[in-house]
Amino acid sequence: MTFTLTACGQTKGDRTILGKAYAEQELKSSLADKSKHNVIDNKTAIIKDSLTAINVAEPILFSIYGKDNITKQRPYEVYFKDNYWLITGTLPSGWKGGTFLIIIDSRDCKVIRISHGK
Repeated sequence: MTFTLTACGQTKGDRTILGKAYAEQELKSSLADKSKHNVIDNKTAIIKDSLTAINVAEPILFSIYGKDNITKQRPYEVYFKDNYWLITGTLPSGWKGGTFLIIIDSRDCKVIRISHGK
């Protein structure tokens, strides 16, 4: 008796790894037809609450300005206006200086603006 086993990708432990070629094909397909099998329709928010907005913003801000600098600006001001999350840092009372500003589109997570005052 002969058995033939076929796999869709490499396995690592108990996980199937589809590989770089698969990822490249998915990218090519997605760029060719952005609406195909896509929950992002540019009408519906995918960042639905302030906690998620902060969780999206912080790693970006940390990589640009440093984690220590950004976390010192907590608590953040977080506002939702016209499908955009506007997040800024705060300073302790009496302190002078600037804070960060990041604006993120809630519908596709696109960063519209990043800046930091002095």
